Amino acid sequence: MDLTRYASMDPEVFLFVDRRCYPDWEIIRQRIGFHDLTFVVSGQADYYVDERLVSVEAGDLLYIPPHSVREATTRSDNPMHSYAFNFYLHPVAVPTLPLSTVTKGCQSPEMIRLLKEFTQVWMTKQQGYELQAKGLFLLIVHRLLLLAARLGPGRQTDERMAMARAYITDHYAEPLRLETIAELTGLHPVYFGKRFKQDTGSTFKQFVNMIRVNHAEMMLAAGGFRVAEVAERCGFQDISYFSNVFRSVKGYSPSVARRIPLD
Repeated sequence: MDLTRYASMDPEVFLFVDRRCYPDWEIIRQRIGFHDLTFVVSGQADYYVDERLVSVEAGDLLYIPPHSVREATTRSDNPMHSYAFNFYLHPVAVPTLPLSTVTKGCQSPEMIRLLKEFTQVWMTKQQGYELQAKGLFLLIVHRLLLLAARLGPGRQTDERMAMARAYITDHYAEPLRLETIAELTGLHPVYFGKRFKQDTGSTFKQFVNMIRVNHAEMMLAAGGFRVAEVAERCGFQDISYFSNVFRSVKGYSPSVARRIPLD
């Protein structure tokens, strides 16, 4: 999938709800003229999208494009808690997002952090919140587009790989071994390594180094840290190896990154 077609996308969120449903919660049947993007964090609900029953539960992402007929109820014995975005997409050359009605395994710790940060920005509405909210929502959509590109048409989300990526993102500063992550997912290390590369386009080692280097770059650009200190905090025990990996990933040395402004 070519993501460049979405480079000029300008989403306009006009409604955001940290939705904690009561047992009798419902959305009445109507045709919508906007995009509905709902992250289910707990509970269950039944949606009807163009007369088709779609059941969602904790960890699911629901996407309903404009011009769909939508209605919903929650499970009275397990009410849904979700983060729901209603938005328009500009320009109209981008009519829909390349997402399935329900996507599983996309709620990594990073995604949850972005959702909670968006909630705080949207609810407090401090000066300039509109721009900050738009930036956060673009980051959320960007992560979803990357997921859609990685999965490709007709492929299903592998929750085991999502678990592995989330664990790496959370524990990048710690020693990470392929065998350890494979055990967490319940897969043989050889099969896990092959499946991980299919899912991410990178080997396990390449993916870990990319995550570590991206964090290192942000720390260096922020200032206040020595290169050796950044290397250690990002999981590298050898500064020479860190410098080589950093250069291979970014194309420039860590010392240059210290002079690159964050904006």
